Amino acid sequence: MATLLSIRSLTTVFQCRRVQIEACNNVDLDIDPGQTLGLIGETGCGKSVLGMSILRLLPANGISSGKIIYKNRDLLGLSPEEMRTIRGAEISLLPQNPSTSLNPVLSVGEQLMEGIRLHRGMRKNKAKGAALSMLRSLGLQGGNNRWDKYPHQLSGGMKQRVLAALSITGEPSLLIADEPTKGLDGVGRNRVVALLRRLVGETKTALLLITHDLKVAANLCDQIAVMYAGEIVENGPVGKVLVSPLHPYTQGLLASLPENGLHPIPHYSPGVLGNIQGCRFYPRCQYRRDQCGRQPIVNKKTNGTIVRCLNVSEGGEN
Repeated sequence: MATLLSIRSLTTVFQCRRVQIEACNNVDLDIDPGQTLGLIGETGCGKSVLGMSILRLLPANGISSGKIIYKNRDLLGLSPEEMRTIRGAEISLLPQNPSTSLNPVLSVGEQLMEGIRLHRGMRKNKAKGAALSMLRSLGLQGGNNRWDKYPHQLSGGMKQRVLAALSITGEPSLLIADEPTKGLDGVGRNRVVALLRRLVGETKTALLLITHDLKVAANLCDQIAVMYAGEIVENGPVGKVLVSPLHPYTQGLLASLPENGLHPIPHYSPGVLGNIQGCRFYPRCQYRRDQCGRQPIVNKKTNGTIVRCLNVSEGGEN
């Protein structure tokens, strides 16, 4: 099976007045057609920046280098016009805040119909029928009654489902969902997870799920990539990464969960001001050695998992 999206040596920096902030460093990641990949890590580690780098939606001071190959085309080399034909239609975004992402002056139905007409080229009447069908399929009962509702008239969970519908109006090959369960209660979170599972199952759309919620990732994903301080430190099948993690950070992340004893990782994440030598987890790692703080760290493949750690040998454990 050909890889849908291949990221190689991606580095994203933000040039500020006197410093350069390195949000993503030398990231390698592959997503296959129909695959569900969870990108997990604590707040501020660079997950959302990676998603925005793929879509080329960075602020003006954001600069990306490396390669992002989508269907044999390097997205970083495309013109803005070429990128607009891909964004939304082939690679779509499900933003993390539905309240600010939906248009407050257009009804739910109008927004869906507009998206369908834009990406599928349908006439108005046909687009309205497709939008109504989409509302019903996403669990918004009484699609006709919801059509004239405005975003402020909907609950948080309903807004999230409408936003999910908008994100697939172009029938994309890849959906990037950025913290889709953030701010939702347990019931709302379960509904969004069920919705995403159904969308992926019915449309065969690949999903990049950006989340700090390990339970959501475990329930929804078949592959997990763990991010720490702008780097992918572990990447492998969900059953291996979340059950038998190899990287010390992944181990610490799981140990900090309430059901595992609520053992916090000591100290704090490092700054991201660039030119960091050695392992970025070095100051917090219980297995650290002197060379970990000085020596460049390379990815190692072991038992189907890719790990960024000096203490893990090829085909072995730390």
